[in-house]
Amino acid sequence: MLAVLIAHAVAALVAPLLVKRWGRRAFYPLALVPAGSLFWVATNWPSSQGDDHRLTIQWVPELSMDIDLRFDTLAAVMSVLVLAIGALVLFYCADYFHHHDEHIENRLPSFAAELVAFSGAMFGLVTSDNLLLLYIFWELTSVLSFLLVGHYAERATSRRAATQALMVTTAGGLAMLVGIVILGELGGSYLLSDLIANPPTGLAINVGIVLILIGAVSKSALVPFHFWLPGAMAAPTPVSAYLHAAAMVKAGVYLIARMAPGFADAAPWRPLVLGLGLLTMILAGWRAIREYDLKLILAFGTVSQLGMITVLVGTGDGNVMLAGLAMLCAHAMFKAALFMVTGIIDHASGTRDIRRLAWLGKRLPVLMVIAVLATASMAGLPPFLGFVAKEADFETLLHSPSLGSWAPWATAGIVLGSVFTVIYSLRFLWGAFAKKGLREPSTRVADLHKPPATFLLAPAVLSAAGLVFGLVPSLLEHALDPYAESLPGGADYHLALWHGLTLPLLLSAVVVAAGTASFFLRGRLRGARFHFLPLGNADRVYDATLRGLDWVAFRVTSTTQRGSIPATQSVILATLVLVPLVVLVAGARDRPDFAPWQSVFTPIVGVLMLAGALGAVVMRNRLAAVLLVGLTGYGCGVIFAFHGAPDLALTQFLVETLTLVIFVLVLRTLPAEAEATHMKRFRLPRAALAVAVGATVTTLGVFAMAARDTRPIAELLPDAAYERGHGSNTVNVLLVDIRAWDTLGEISVLLVAATGVASLVFRHRRFGAAPRVPQASQPAGQPDIGVVMAYSPAASDTTWLRGSEYRDPRYRSLVLEVATRFIFPVIMVLSIYFFFTGHNTPGGGFAGGLTAGLALVLRYLAGGRYELGETIPLDAGKILGVGLGLSAGTAVASILLGAPALSSAIVELDVPVLGHIKFVTALFFDLGVYLIVVGLVLDVLRSLGARIDVEMAENPRRPVGAHR
Repeated sequence: MLAVLIAHAVAALVAPLLVKRWGRRAFYPLALVPAGSLFWVATNWPSSQGDDHRLTIQWVPELSMDIDLRFDTLAAVMSVLVLAIGALVLFYCADYFHHHDEHIENRLPSFAAELVAFSGAMFGLVTSDNLLLLYIFWELTSVLSFLLVGHYAERATSRRAATQALMVTTAGGLAMLVGIVILGELGGSYLLSDLIANPPTGLAINVGIVLILIGAVSKSALVPFHFWLPGAMAAPTPVSAYLHAAAMVKAGVYLIARMAPGFADAAPWRPLVLGLGLLTMILAGWRAIREYDLKLILAFGTVSQLGMITVLVGTGDGNVMLAGLAMLCAHAMFKAALFMVTGIIDHASGTRDIRRLAWLGKRLPVLMVIAVLATASMAGLPPFLGFVAKEADFETLLHSPSLGSWAPWATAGIVLGSVFTVIYSLRFLWGAFAKKGLREPSTRVADLHKPPATFLLAPAVLSAAGLVFGLVPSLLEHALDPYAESLPGGADYHLALWHGLTLPLLLSAVVVAAGTASFFLRGRLRGARFHFLPLGNADRVYDATLRGLDWVAFRVTSTTQRGSIPATQSVILATLVLVPLVVLVAGARDRPDFAPWQSVFTPIVGVLMLAGALGAVVMRNRLAAVLLVGLTGYGCGVIFAFHGAPDLALTQFLVETLTLVIFVLVLRTLPAEAEATHMKRFRLPRAALAVAVGATVTTLGVFAMAARDTRPIAELLPDAAYERGHGSNTVNVLLVDIRAWDTLGEISVLLVAATGVASLVFRHRRFGAAPRVPQASQPAGQPDIGVVMAYSPAASDTTWLRGSEYRDPRYRSLVLEVATRFIFPVIMVLSIYFFFTGHNTPGGGFAGGLTAGLALVLRYLAGGRYELGETIPLDAGKILGVGLGLSAGTAVASILLGAPALSSAIVELDVPVLGHIKFVTALFFDLGVYLIVVGLVLDVLRSLGARIDVEMAENPRRPVGAHR
């Protein structure tokens, strides 16, 4: 199973290269990936429901997020549909994309990668036993569907359809995630196999079931989320044939079928599943007979039959499950084939409008035969699989003990929906291939070009499969029986083409007769049909909902976000004060315990911090105020040191120093002093809010310490760091091993922050390298700076830093340049020392990166923006990317080695000269942290330093921030 997933991932990565080299012919070798995976499925087919293939790879066991894969009968059946039809669709794409439109060809490489990746994601979805892993694949299919539906990005209809599909399925997915967490936490396991074997009960469990069903219903386009699927017909036809007929829309049906054995008897299950399924079948079937676009006829027909399949697989009865799975397989075959037929018609004639097609059957007889075979199966005519499955539907529903009083109503609903199926099946055939009383072909048909034989091969295979399995249904029954027998009551029904003269056969005859009569009497019935939609237009409801959300968002934003940073901060801080204190007063609380300070110097440092804070409040000079604020930060670092936390103290000192530098860089764009009137305005309310925030944080800290009733975890961390993380520096081991996931999230936020800072300063290119000293053969200045140098080095000047040659002499300091020349290497050596020794002594990647960042700051202050480029002539974005790749790659490497993600191991080597070396693999994670911090500092210096230098040089008389 893992090999199949890896094969699809690799194929998705190389697909763009293959398409760029071979063009649309690259789809042929890409089709071999799901086809080869299908061979694995066939050779590893479970002989019985208990004969499961399982794979477990530890990922984050503490959070129940392990890679648990399970290949049982249901997963095998779904895998055949996903992989077999996926291979045929990829084969079909080679002829579908035969045109040479420049924009489409440019997007074809990404399209191929997305389609292959979707096949792998669907295989991962149907084989996931861990609900959290299933949710990851679930959302991957949504994202890939968004990209595939929006393939024709230049069309507004495609963009709208892609956005609509993503919003609906993602909203349902978020609801499902909440339900997954409820079931996993209250059920004691996130494994589907465990939950189904021992289903939990209770009100909360019922809520979780409803939330999961919302996700399934939205994915499979059932009412009230049915509208996104017809809209998604803006996608290329291969996408419709795969995602919207055979694969993605089956994900919700699959989840219902997977959970039915354990949860079908839950109170909300059958009312939701059966009610929405029947309503969807009837409503969408009625809509299908009103459409004129071939793809829309099939799209609404798909929605209709998804409703029917949902009813069948959701009953919780073994016999009905067998019938439902048979219908699911039949639907995947004939509907994928008909979508491919529609794509061929569209390519051959240039239209899908049945009002513009006449005599097409005469011009393309082979295509018509393929369409007739698939449509006959869709309408439920013998001897096709659609007929066998429909017979099974009627028989099993009528005699299902699980449905009770629901049985006749469910059967009646299926019969009515099947009548609509016959009508739109005939409408499709007649609309696409009939002569329609014309003496000659319509204009579109007269000018068509015949498709190549390879273009017809994929739909022909699927249509023929529907006939083969209809003639020999025991082949399919042998594959479906093991899962159906696992449901309560088992499965004693047998799929067969002929069961004798039975009531289901009579119902089938009634369905065919009523549907055929309604189609041929459509002229008389047209006047009796509704001229409006009885349940309203779901698309308009969706648009109205979005407009309402936009209006609410605008009103809320305009009320809370006035464009004033002080006002916004006041609201945030006031919330911080009021909410915790109200909860603290209203709830139960322990008696606070004020612990005395452990050092006699702590009160002295506290007084200095208070003095700095008060001075910052009354100081008009901005630089002085920043320095006083920094005094409080340094004082906090001193307190860390007094309390035996040198690593935190070191980090605090480095962060505070770097923050002061950034403040100073920004203050260059502002007046030196704040306006007196501005400072006096709201002084008392601000002071009161500041005191309240300080008092709140202190109070919460005191009560939190008093609430502890067990041994503090801090006492356990040193031993855990040494035994599990193989290091004696608890803080560093905590960051790179024990809580490495937190660190990975934090450095990702740092990268996003760097992108945001660069985006605010640079209009076009977010990242880039700092400007370098121009060579003799090129003019001064760099493209991202765009300023011609106004200063040239004098021949007699002594140059200590190369970049300072191109700096305004008024801002040069020989002492600082000389000191930087000598101090910079020392600081960098110290940075590397912190990095390598941080696992056992104060330091680490974060502290080492901050130290290297301070070295860069010193180099910039001494030599200017060109010296920054000479120091590190690299793109800041690439440094950030490499750092994040190293950190994330450590997690992936652990998984591939069979260990939990981000777990570290000891590596011991005997190296000549250096001797015996011992280190942990977490060092590579720490190196990623180091690079991200260095890249962040470099980008901040480039953005707030070099860029502002340029603007100040361009407008020396006007403050840079004056226009902002």
